[in-house]
Amino acid sequence: MWSSVGLSVINVVWSSLALCFLVAFCAHKVSRLLPGIFDTCPAYVLFQDLIRYGKTKQSLKRDEWLRVFDVPKRWFWHFYAVSVGWNGLLLVLYLSFIFQHQSYPLWLSDFLDILTGAHSSDSQVPQLSTVLVQLLLWVHSLRRLLECLFVSVFSDGAMHLVQYMFGLGYYIMLGLTILCCDRMEKERSSLLSQLDWLLVAGFLLFIWASWLQHQSMVLLARLRTGKSGTVETLTHRVPKGGWFELVSCPHYFAELLIYISLSFVFRGLSFTWWLVVLYVLFNQALAGQLCHDLYISKYKSYPRHRRAFIPFVL
Repeated sequence: MWSSVGLSVINVVWSSLALCFLVAFCAHKVSRLLPGIFDTCPAYVLFQDLIRYGKTKQSLKRDEWLRVFDVPKRWFWHFYAVSVGWNGLLLVLYLSFIFQHQSYPLWLSDFLDILTGAHSSDSQVPQLSTVLVQLLLWVHSLRRLLECLFVSVFSDGAMHLVQYMFGLGYYIMLGLTILCCDRMEKERSSLLSQLDWLLVAGFLLFIWASWLQHQSMVLLARLRTGKSGTVETLTHRVPKGGWFELVSCPHYFAELLIYISLSFVFRGLSFTWWLVVLYVLFNQALAGQLCHDLYISKYKSYPRHRRAFIPFVL
C-alpha cells in the first residue's frame, strides 16, 4: 500500500509542478509543428525565454528588455551548494532524532505539519529509507557541485532569473519532501528489519545512474578541452561516445534514473516521491527535447537514430 496518498500541500505542489512541465513540453512540441507562426508573438517569446537556458537560449530572438533578467548559466553550482548545506543540515537533524531522540526544531516541525497535514506524533519510528535517501541526495548534490566547479566547461550561456530562483528553492523543497515522506510513512518495524531487496536495488541503481551521469558530463567537457585538460574552445560540438550514441542527453536520462532509484529506496511506497519522479520526467523531457531540436537543426549530419533523452522511446 502506498503511503502519503492524499490531498496534502506537498502532494499538490509536486503534482502542480509536474502538470506545468507536461503542459510546457506539449506546447513546445506543438509549436515545432507550426514553425514561424508564433515567432513574433510576445507571449510565445516569453514562454520560450522561461523554458530555455544555455545553448538552447542563444538562438532565441528576444527583445533587449528580456535580457535584463539573464544570469550566467555557470551559476548552476549555486543550486548544489545550497543543497549540500541545506540537506546536510536536515540529515544531521534526522540523525539526531534517531540516535539522540531529539525533536526537530519547532519551525521545521510546524512547517512539516503544514506540508503534510500529519502531526509529528503520527510517526515516531525512524525510517532506514529516509536516512539513505537523505544521504544519497547529499552525495548526489556534492558530486554535481564538484562537477560544476572542476569538470564542466561553461560558455557565456544564460538562464532566466526565474529559473535561477526556482533552482535555489527546488533543493530546499526536495529536502523537506523527504521528511514529508517520512512523516507520512506508517512503517513501525526496527531500522535493520526495514532492509529489503528493493532498497538495495535502489541503492545499486543510484550508483550506476550516478556513474552514467558523471561519464556524460566528462564527455561533454572534453568537447571543449584538449588532451592536457586546458580549455581550447567554448563552441558547441556534437557529443560522441558513451550513451550519447543512443540519446542526445544521457545526463538527463541519468538524472531521471537517480530519482527513480530513490523511489526504490523508499521501497516504491511513497506516493509523494513518485510525484517528484513525475515532475523530473517532464522537466528533463522538456530540457532534453530542446537540446535535441538544437542539435538536429544545427548539425545536418546529426545521427537521426538518437532520441532526446530516453533510449528508443523519447
